[in-house]
Amino acid sequence: MTGYRRAAVHLLRGLSMGAADVVPGVSGGTIALLLGIYDRLIGSIREGSRALGLLIRGDLRGSLARAGSVEWTFLLPLLAGVAVAVTALAGPIEAGLADHPQPMAGLFLGLVLASIVIAWRIPGSWTPGRMGLTAVVAMVLFMALGWQTGPVTNPSAPALFASGAVAICAMILPGISGAFLLLMLGMYGHVLGAVDDRLFGDLALFGLGAIAGLAMFSTLLGRLLERHHDLVLAALIGLMVGSLRVLWPWPNGVGVINRESSEVVSGSALGWPSATEFQVPLLLAVSAMAIVLGLDSLSRRRP
Repeated sequence: MTGYRRAAVHLLRGLSMGAADVVPGVSGGTIALLLGIYDRLIGSIREGSRALGLLIRGDLRGSLARAGSVEWTFLLPLLAGVAVAVTALAGPIEAGLADHPQPMAGLFLGLVLASIVIAWRIPGSWTPGRMGLTAVVAMVLFMALGWQTGPVTNPSAPALFASGAVAICAMILPGISGAFLLLMLGMYGHVLGAVDDRLFGDLALFGLGAIAGLAMFSTLLGRLLERHHDLVLAALIGLMVGSLRVLWPWPNGVGVINRESSEVVSGSALGWPSATEFQVPLLLAVSAMAIVLGLDSLSRRRP
């Protein structure tokens, strides 16, 4: 395969990962596993993070030497595809959240439920301690999200930086998505709007946070997963279960910001649908679950 064809393939892979990352409940890391590039991606991220760390410490020669071990011909087209997909999909998803909150919530609910099913199968065994950790994390988050007043309307610079640092970590965790973490933090709608409206100042702060997050947490998370893999995964599953509170479609769907009136619509309230309200969200939830579980089934068939 020629260099141009390889770059085109990596670009298409990045498009798939970016499309997954912009939707809560689907992880770009999961797509990387499906495509068979997860190990290469993590290796390149770790080498790049180490090069950045050496540069910050003033070791220019060591930083350049470490950067030379990064698979740039693989990583750059991949990241370009992610960026294109996120930019293209931010507007339609933001409009869907504002105009059709209940159906979109149903779609996201199905995606997260499927992610929980997939992640539940990963640990080698479910000890009482791991199940207890999952239950405690889920209950704490479920109650905490009940105190949430809604999405953040005008986040501060530190909030944007911290959101980028936290959300980017999902890239190296197949069981959880960056968009899901942003949704939990109340930053999902604002980040989508910043991408769609080209708010480069906010995007720069978010991007700097993402770079710092990868530099600080990639090695740490890798070590935690190596040493306490099943325990970390149990906590992540608890996060996903607890997050279902903000993904419940009724009465308001996923919390969004009405951009015409600037009214904040909270997604943390719980209600029950009428006889005519549940059909579309339920259909989308079931369809989303079927698609994600089908992709997982295909990935497990890979030799």
